[in-house]
Amino acid sequence: MPIGPGEQDVRRLQLTGGATYTLSLPKPWVTANNLAARDSLRVDWRPSGELSLSPLDVAEEQRTLISLDLDGLPKGALYDHLMGAYISGALEIIVQSERPLNRKVRSEIRRFLRSTRGFEIGDQSDSSIRLVSLLNAGELTLQASLNRMYLLLSSLVRDIVDVLGGGDEDMIVDHEEREREVDGLQYLIERQVGSMLDSPHIVKSLALNRKQGVEHANLARSLERMMDHANQLAKMTLETNPRPHLDPEELPLVALPIWMESIKSLMINLRIRDSHEIEAARNSLKDAQLDLERHEEGLWTGKGKATPLLFEDRTSESTRRLCAYARDFGEILLNMIAYDSIQRS
Repeated sequence: MPIGPGEQDVRRLQLTGGATYTLSLPKPWVTANNLAARDSLRVDWRPSGELSLSPLDVAEEQRTLISLDLDGLPKGALYDHLMGAYISGALEIIVQSERPLNRKVRSEIRRFLRSTRGFEIGDQSDSSIRLVSLLNAGELTLQASLNRMYLLLSSLVRDIVDVLGGGDEDMIVDHEEREREVDGLQYLIERQVGSMLDSPHIVKSLALNRKQGVEHANLARSLERMMDHANQLAKMTLETNPRPHLDPEELPLVALPIWMESIKSLMINLRIRDSHEIEAARNSLKDAQLDLERHEEGLWTGKGKATPLLFEDRTSESTRRLCAYARDFGEILLNMIAYDSIQRS
C-alpha cells in the first residue's frame, strides 16, 4: 500500500552491478515532486546518520506564506500571532479583514516591525497589509547575533554601575530601546534555528548542525533573560527619587564586576571552548550568588528606612538573577563541549 506524507515504510537495498547500492522511492513522492527517470536529487547526509532527499531544482528557501484573518482572531491577539508566524519561519505574512484596518491594528503591525529583523511592508490597502521578509535566514550568523546581544547587555550593566556611582542618568535613558534590540535578536535566532530544522541549505549557510543551532537558541534565551533584569535595574535606578547611595566596594554592587568578568569569559569560550575557564567563571558566579543571598537575608534585620532597604534589596535580587542566568549560560557551553566530544569520537 503506498505511503503518504508523515508515514513510514521499510525498503530493502539492492546491489546493482556488484558495486552500486540502489533504493526504490515511493511513487507518490516522485509524482508529488514532478520527478521522472534520470532526474537529479539532492542528498543531505545529516550528523545523526539520516539521509534527507529533495529535488535538485527546489528553491533553497521557498516562500512560505501565512495569512492572518483579523475577523477570526481573539481581540488583542494580533501581535502574538504575528510573532508566532515570524518565529515559525514565514517569509510572507498577510493581515486582512473584511473591514478597514483601524489605527490599533496598524500600531500593532508597526510594533511587530520594530521587534523583528528583516520584515517590511510589501503592499497595503484599506483592509489588508502584506509583510515580506527581506532577510535570508542563513545570512546573519548566530554567533554574530549572540555577540551583539552580549555587547548591549554588558554595556547597559556597566552604565548602570556608573550612574549608581554618581554618573549622568542620560547614560541609561535608552535602556528600553537596548532591551528591545536584544529581544529582536533573540527572536531572529529562534527563527533561524526553526528554519534549520527544516532546511539543509540554511544548516550549510550557518555552518552549524541542528543540535548546535538549538544550543545557540538556548544561549540567546539566557542573554535575553539577563537583559530583562538589567532593564529592570535601569528602570528602578531612574525612577527612585531620591536614589539611595550604594557603595560600589560593597554588596550588592561589588558583585556586578564579578558578573561582567565572568560573562566576558563565557562569551570568549563560546569560541575556544575551554571547560576549565567555563567552570572557573561559573564558580565565581555561584560564590557571588551565595553572598548576595546572605546579604538580602540580613538587610531587614536592622532598623533602616524602608525605601533605601527596598532599593538595595531589589538591586541585590536583580544582580543575583544576572549571576544565575550567566551560570545557565556556562552550563549550556559545557553541554556543547560534551556534544562536540561525542561527535569527534
